Amino acid sequence: MRVLLLKDVYKLGRAGDVKKVADGYGRNYLLPHGLAVLATPGALKQVERIRQSATEQRVRQNQELGAIAERLNGLQLVFPVKAGETGKLYGSITPGMLAESIQQATGAQVDKRQIDCQPIKALGVHKANIRLTIDLIPSMTIVVHREGETAESAFAETAAVKTREREAEAFAELSADLEAAEKAEDEAERQTRKGKRGEAPEAGETAEA
Repeated sequence: MRVLLLKDVYKLGRAGDVKKVADGYGRNYLLPHGLAVLATPGALKQVERIRQSATEQRVRQNQELGAIAERLNGLQLVFPVKAGETGKLYGSITPGMLAESIQQATGAQVDKRQIDCQPIKALGVHKANIRLTIDLIPSMTIVVHREGETAESAFAETAAVKTREREAEAFAELSADLEAAEKAEDEAERQTRKGKRGEAPEAGETAEA
């Protein structure tokens, strides 16, 4: 469906933009929350008014929240936790816990829904964005290390995970190359056998001279 945004929507667009969205997203979220309306001819006549009003409000919000964005950008939160041998946490670090930690560290109150982060369930170093406004999206670092170890262990854990991921990707690529090579070799052998039997090539194949 095509909708007209009435408010700025993170990762979608600004107020006054016309966007094509999935029907479920539009009917179940954007429309009932007053974030958008159907892009009917009548609604589209209001585009300029919506954009002007949203721009004025956006300027005010950016001015009000600018200082907070500066305090939050680059913020590092450290969580000592219990975890299994594989690095999986016994539980998880939720956006609500992050919001509480942000307030303790900076004094700034942030709604957990403004934190763009899934619950953290593994040791390591994680990144999260905080959606203050569509223009102000400071980024913070969450360091999750095992209880009894130093925070530096989380960086080592992240490096190890990335190494394992690169090795897995390289192995997958090598396996795909080997499989392709085996298929090509099998096909070449099949064509050779057919040639020896004097069979005509299949459709799309070229007979050997």
